Amino acid sequence: MRTRVGVVAALAALALQAGAAFADDLASPWAEASRARARLVAAGPDLAGLEIRLAPEAITYWRDPGDAGVPPTFDFAGSTNLASAEPLFPAPNRIREADGSEAFGWAGGVTIPIRVKPVDPAKPVTLALHVNYAVCEKLCLPAEAKVSLTLPKAPAAGAETVRAALATVPRTVEPGALGTIAAAGAAAWRFCPAEAAADLFVEPPPGWWVTSRPETGGARPGCFTLSLRQKPDGAAPPVPLRLTLTGAAGARDARVAAPAL
Repeated sequence: MRTRVGVVAALAALALQAGAAFADDLASPWAEASRARARLVAAGPDLAGLEIRLAPEAITYWRDPGDAGVPPTFDFAGSTNLASAEPLFPAPNRIREADGSEAFGWAGGVTIPIRVKPVDPAKPVTLALHVNYAVCEKLCLPAEAKVSLTLPKAPAAGAETVRAALATVPRTVEPGALGTIAAAGAAAWRFCPAEAAADLFVEPPPGWWVTSRPETGGARPGCFTLSLRQKPDGAAPPVPLRLTLTGAAGARDARVAAPAL
């Protein structure tokens, strides 16, 4: 005769086995790389996430890597019933590198949500993803993952990691709601956020290089100086910029026009 303790233990073991099988249905196997691993995690029929885990002290890069580095690239060729897949990047961190340069990205790991649109909503989507990314400690190493996963027909319980990452993706707002930008010299602009911000990340068009620094003193505390470091030969502002703000109000972004200097 089985004791009550034995029955409880058996039920717990079955629950763990069921949980493991359920988790396997909602996540691809890990793709191992040097100092990193990556997998796909399903959150529902139209939402998944690329989960990257890094070794201690390792970093990987945002879509704009900063002074140096390599952004991740996504290839969904080979997917089935997929009309579109859009990676949604969480707001990055500013990371000081040993050589004094600054990287934009994440330490320890990140989950990048992927918004999915099926060709036929009545059928499931199978994502086949080939992602290339960089893993950096003292040296930078290329990493890749080839992972695939069939998304469930309904929102998946237990996908908190993906939903938590989705909450950190910058919310797109109108340029005026983000703040104001004006020329501030021969090669700089001043951007003043509409609300207090912790940091500002600037993405210019290809061939341009613009950096940002907070103004800690002077008449406009809380504003940022945007310095024009490089531009294509023969080009001149105005120039479109994508600005991402982080702070207590959450991450926000907008596309603004930096005026002529």
